[in-house]
Amino acid sequence: MKGFLTEDFLLQNETAKVLYHQHAKKMPIIDFHSHLSAKEIYENNKFSNISEVWLGGDHYKWRAMRALGVNESIITGKEVSGEEKFNAWASSMPYLIGNPLYHWTHLELQRYFNIKTPLSAKSAKEIYEECNRLLATEDFRVRGLIDMMNVEVICTTDDPCDDLKYHQLIKEEGTCKAQILPTFRPDKAVNIELSWFTAWVQTLSQVVGYDIHELSDLFKALEERMDFFVECGCKACDNGVDVLAFTDSTVEEAAEIFKKAMSGATLTKEEVEKYKTQLYLFLGEQYHNRGWVMQFHIGAQRNNNTTMLEKLGPDTGYDSINNSLDTQKLSKFLNSLNLKGALPKTIIYDLNPSDNHKVVTLMQCFQDGVTPGKIQFGSGWWFNDHKDGMNDQMRALAANGVLAKFVGMLTDSRSFLSFPRHEYFRRLLCQLLGEYVENGEYPNDVEFLGQIVEDICYNNAKSFFNLDK
Repeated sequence: MKGFLTEDFLLQNETAKVLYHQHAKKMPIIDFHSHLSAKEIYENNKFSNISEVWLGGDHYKWRAMRALGVNESIITGKEVSGEEKFNAWASSMPYLIGNPLYHWTHLELQRYFNIKTPLSAKSAKEIYEECNRLLATEDFRVRGLIDMMNVEVICTTDDPCDDLKYHQLIKEEGTCKAQILPTFRPDKAVNIELSWFTAWVQTLSQVVGYDIHELSDLFKALEERMDFFVECGCKACDNGVDVLAFTDSTVEEAAEIFKKAMSGATLTKEEVEKYKTQLYLFLGEQYHNRGWVMQFHIGAQRNNNTTMLEKLGPDTGYDSINNSLDTQKLSKFLNSLNLKGALPKTIIYDLNPSDNHKVVTLMQCFQDGVTPGKIQFGSGWWFNDHKDGMNDQMRALAANGVLAKFVGMLTDSRSFLSFPRHEYFRRLLCQLLGEYVENGEYPNDVEFLGQIVEDICYNNAKSFFNLDK
């Protein structure tokens, strides 16, 4: 029987151990998609207790506790102490066998706090006190937590209306070791069917300093904001798309639909899809013109529980995996940009694992023979960033694409303790490559495999996102 979470955790053969310890482990982290706060990084925030940094907004943990019968007043209640919340999480922990939360929790305890005792109701008090003792020190402020994990780049997620004040202050100050870069997230410009669309357009109008009455005004405003993001170091956009919309339409049709929405009229499903199609095409071309990486997160079914949506709001743990991706629409979108010579480097993250091979085979149709891995299949995301999900994603990419040119892992997290997820991914990557060697499916060329590992962990992303410029 093997020990729990030893130095060879998840590494089941000698090749995997060599690849991880001699190659993957030493590589810096490029976290090219996260939801971390630039404000907290600039202010070098100090956390009052471990519950604040661990449980304050982590709906992964909230979902698990709900399934174990923990009362909502403890999970998200404002009147409950940090220690009581922590005790609820600690009591939940032993039941989460097979869940990545069990691994992530203990990786974080080990890597940040050097705590190797399994978390449970019995160990909760001791672990809570030790974590809080360390979090009270200067080394455990936000920037210290980033530096401990050898993080070189963090890309945040930012609305076009954001002033990016803290990104600019971080750059001007010049003392943060990691690069903190914004990412352009235009979902609110795209989701014309939602009730707050017109209010958001009015906010954008205030930001750019002129009225937005026509679709051409919106396009102009978005271009100006993209240029501003470029000035602030932006290298990528991200588009959250629950169901990809793409249908035959014209800019003129979209312009009329925009005016109809701004008047307060209700749109048909067809009108919504036509508008979104033209927005995506406009944005894709603009991303290409700026040399950005275009990211698409596709396939979430959000806010299933309307009772809890009304009580807690969105992003509180009531989302799930949507039906399979419509690859015909995705194909038409990519092809339309490609016909214009305006298809940017692209990463497609799909939440439904049944789509893995569909996405990989489609993306291979748009590789250009110039940029290695120009169209990427994004890492196992959200409900798939566990051992099985990551392995399935990498095996699909290896089988029908080129795993060696993969840009690797990201956290997609709001927690400054989430960076050990990169280690989790790297161990699984090395184990997978080790299996190919140990099974006689690939030569035992550790030098070449080591370079592949270093590329996937770091070098490919650095090149793909133009981070050396």
